[in-house]
Amino acid sequence: MAKRPTIQDIADEAAVSVATVDRVLNGRLRVREETARKVCEAAHRIGYHATNLIEQRLRADLPELRIGYVLQKERQAFYRALGEEAERAARQHPGIRGRTVIEFASSQSPPEVAGLLRKMKGRVDAVAATAVNHHSVTEAVLDLKDHGMPVIALLNDFAQGERLSYIGLNNLKVGRIAAWMLATAARRPGKIAIFVGGHRWHGHELRETGFRSFFREARPQFTILDTLVNLETRQLTYEATLDLLARHPDVAGLYLAGGGMEGAIQALREVRQPGHVALVVNELTPESRGALRDGYLTMVIATPLHRLCSDLTGMVKTAILGRDGNVPSQLFLEPVIHVPESV
Repeated sequence: MAKRPTIQDIADEAAVSVATVDRVLNGRLRVREETARKVCEAAHRIGYHATNLIEQRLRADLPELRIGYVLQKERQAFYRALGEEAERAARQHPGIRGRTVIEFASSQSPPEVAGLLRKMKGRVDAVAATAVNHHSVTEAVLDLKDHGMPVIALLNDFAQGERLSYIGLNNLKVGRIAAWMLATAARRPGKIAIFVGGHRWHGHELRETGFRSFFREARPQFTILDTLVNLETRQLTYEATLDLLARHPDVAGLYLAGGGMEGAIQALREVRQPGHVALVVNELTPESRGALRDGYLTMVIATPLHRLCSDLTGMVKTAILGRDGNVPSQLFLEPVIHVPESV
């Protein structure tokens, strides 16, 4: 039978003294965080039975950091996944005892989001939010700022000049990627349609700008139709897509700059053959994965949620605890591209 690892084994593996390991295990005297982490990692490697106890000791001495999230519709798979990743990032981020408070808005309504932001006062140290760019949201950001609570714009920028930072994709670049894909995948030059969630989504405006500029510059033989607004709802997108295809049977490509992809996918399944209309959407969900697999979807441009939440947690740590340098005014993440052969 294999010998059970001992404190001496941990000390040998971590290249520290037995006394140091004992201090980490029993919390007798403070040990430098770097050394304690070294001991913990060594215990993991050799399979020491009380590794969980070491981790608890380490975390007990760490500063607590509370991060609030105001996200959009809870029933959407993407926002549920984002909430789960936010909780995981807070638990696992080094150097803190992180926890999250997550609120979901039921609509794009600026007053509702502003109310959820203000509801975070006294509950968290900083807030990250997905919201439209509107004066009522900006006023809420100023209110939190006056109470010493920084706000980070998440995925979509808002309250520029007042929020602490923006973290997400470079939305101008995302629009150009979508345009390139549609121009490449379309079977013929024709009409191209674009949906946005609303006129106050700053990120959607940037995606539309990048999208249109690419076609003007590189593919002028395509005709870009007037922008459609779907309020990021499945049913409205479904009905609008059916109407679009009836009025413009020669539509060659469709891009959804925001949510509501499920409606477009459903409409194409009902009235078009796979690949007849090139379709690009954002974010990988069970529905978009299935549409990629079945040939109704050409590309998904996805946000790397693990990186997003890890970097955001680091931003809050820097802002609140004053560690790890300065918080950038914006942080662009590289998108993850999914095509039918990659799922």
